[in-house]
Amino acid sequence: KMKLLLLLLLLAACWPVQDAQSDCLCGVRAVSSYNNMMRIVGGSDAQPGSWPWIVSIQVPWKRGSGHICGGSLISHQWVLTAAHCFINASNPEMWRIMAGTVRLLQPDPGAQVINIKRVLIHEYYSNLTQRNDIALLELQQPVQCGKYVQMACLPDTSLQVPGLSPCYVGGWGATQEGCEFPTILQEAAVNLIDIRTCNSSQWYRGAISSTNVCAGYQQGGIDSCQGDSGGPLVCKDRTGDYYWLVGITSWGKGCGRAQQPGVYTSTQHYYQWILVQMGLLQASQTTAPPYVATSFHKPKPTYSNRPGSCPFPRNKLSEFFTLLQEMLQVIKESEA
Repeated sequence: KMKLLLLLLLLAACWPVQDAQSDCLCGVRAVSSYNNMMRIVGGSDAQPGSWPWIVSIQVPWKRGSGHICGGSLISHQWVLTAAHCFINASNPEMWRIMAGTVRLLQPDPGAQVINIKRVLIHEYYSNLTQRNDIALLELQQPVQCGKYVQMACLPDTSLQVPGLSPCYVGGWGATQEGCEFPTILQEAAVNLIDIRTCNSSQWYRGAISSTNVCAGYQQGGIDSCQGDSGGPLVCKDRTGDYYWLVGITSWGKGCGRAQQPGVYTSTQHYYQWILVQMGLLQASQTTAPPYVATSFHKPKPTYSNRPGSCPFPRNKLSEFFTLLQEMLQVIKESEA
């Protein structure tokens, strides 16, 4: 009986706690749908849940789906995207995001459409050089996490991005240069390319800054394209089964051209800027939490640990060991 009781206590301690936001995970895919033959330029469809943090940013009065750019959920009420999506934008506070779907014209069941509350563009963004091409969208109401809606993992500067693999891009952008946008999410695997190679004389000739990431292929053929702007470049963690949001689709010469890969804003270089804009860090502070949490509770934010080998809440483990200590004391007294 005592062994059975101990086992029940252990199960109770390790059973995940369910609360309003416990179903939110960081960088975890519900479905793995990648096909080695597919291309984002040229088109192959992603399956529902394959990239649950990606959102479509839409202009309601634009024809079709209204899709303008992509973005990534980094908390229940914030989307990370590219600044250039909002240059000369007309009333962006009247725009909206669509989450939890790969289809835009006939959204998947459970798709969420939420209006934008405000747009925060990096104060030093340059439309000429595309430096600091990053922006945040605060939503009017929080998204609800589920199988098809999750958060992206946002790294700080301690993450060693070079060498991460596999990496992927996704979006509803054009499948060929100058073509119309598809209505089903496209995805593709890409390789990270060293900045020195990207800046070489036969590539981008020094146009890439230290706050950029290059990704694609030397021979071209697979790339992000117009309409994918603001969407995610993600790479799998070296040890865990989850993905880091390492880049924001920013710019490139054409789509899928040889030695002209996609150029992405490096998210880890703007980690503290992001936290300051979200009100999670004072501008005067020089240190920040090790990564953005999977959930934020207002008015006081809470931070959860990075996904690892022990996903159970610390308070439940503490409760278990307290109960175990009490039980051992009871056993000791009964044997005396």
